[in-house]
Amino acid sequence: MRDFKAMTNICIQVGLQHDASTLKRLSLLSYHELQAFHVPSYYKLCAISKAAGILAARKKSIRRGYPTKIPYLKKLLLSSCYGFKIKDTGLLIPIGRKRFEQVRLVPHTLAVLSQPMLRVNSFTLTERSLSLSVSKEVEEMKELASTVGVDRNLRNVTIGNEKAIAQYNLGKAVEIAETTRSITRSFKRNDARIRKHITAKYGTRRKNRIQQLLHHVSKEAVESALQNRHGIVFENIRGIRHLYRRGNWQSRGYRGRMNWWPFSEVKRQIEYKAAWTGVPVVTLTRSDTRGTSVTCFQCGERLLENRELKRKLWCQKCRELFDRDVVAAVNIARRGRLRFERSQGEANEAMVSVLKPPVDASKLTSRQHPTS
Repeated sequence: MRDFKAMTNICIQVGLQHDASTLKRLSLLSYHELQAFHVPSYYKLCAISKAAGILAARKKSIRRGYPTKIPYLKKLLLSSCYGFKIKDTGLLIPIGRKRFEQVRLVPHTLAVLSQPMLRVNSFTLTERSLSLSVSKEVEEMKELASTVGVDRNLRNVTIGNEKAIAQYNLGKAVEIAETTRSITRSFKRNDARIRKHITAKYGTRRKNRIQQLLHHVSKEAVESALQNRHGIVFENIRGIRHLYRRGNWQSRGYRGRMNWWPFSEVKRQIEYKAAWTGVPVVTLTRSDTRGTSVTCFQCGERLLENRELKRKLWCQKCRELFDRDVVAAVNIARRGRLRFERSQGEANEAMVSVLKPPVDASKLTSRQHPTS
């Protein structure tokens, strides 16, 4: 681990001297500088790759205008994607001359690694932890029974379609964020560095607690979609942070609640868990999702707001009262279903055009997708 740290820092110095951040150029410049280290050659390649990543991150920060310092690897670690083996009881790490050091793995990790179609790509060993990078070959579901829409809100996440709706309460996450904000606001220390350090610890604790709550929501949503053979549809809500800035005639507390809203974390967790199980995920554009929360999914009329019931909407034609979040989830699922059908139809048309000769365009008739 000490040799790996030293090799990485040497490669960083070489890269800074020659202004090199790409893997190929850094390998040509620094590989001969590592001849004094008597370690397997693949550790040298991994050290060069680690240094290239650090230099590329520094170059990106400079391009964005962020202040940077001279980078170096401070932590003792060992990372490699070559030569290691996983035996019955743990991980065997090569140390040269056909010798191995064993790191014992817990039964849960061994059970996960024993799954079929699972492959361990690399490992990263530190003084206190061991991280394994794994990949899995998954076949994506081709024939879908239906789709479910995901409507993300500050206090809940609504997932479903016209047949079934599941609403997950996130009021606990709002309470955690408000409690953390009130605690950090009460700090009276004169030293800004100490105050910043303590605030960062509370922020990390808040982040971990909220991520755990979202983990249960995303896990249940993906398992339900896999069991019912549903595709997951998201709406595009990028750029929402620009709506809650100072000077937009909003209170400080309201801006604080909306700016910590973890809508992207919900999507990230559902996307990687869906990819791990083969559930297809699609994100609609803004034009596709325009008016999803104010359009009746039964008749298509525009819904009317009720001032007494803030989250309820009234349809004059259907004479019914609907929940705003449920309406949005159903409309998102329906428009996502049309997207999946259109993509499958285009693929089938492409296959037919290869097999069959072209036809006369004057004999074609237009056909619209039926609204369900």
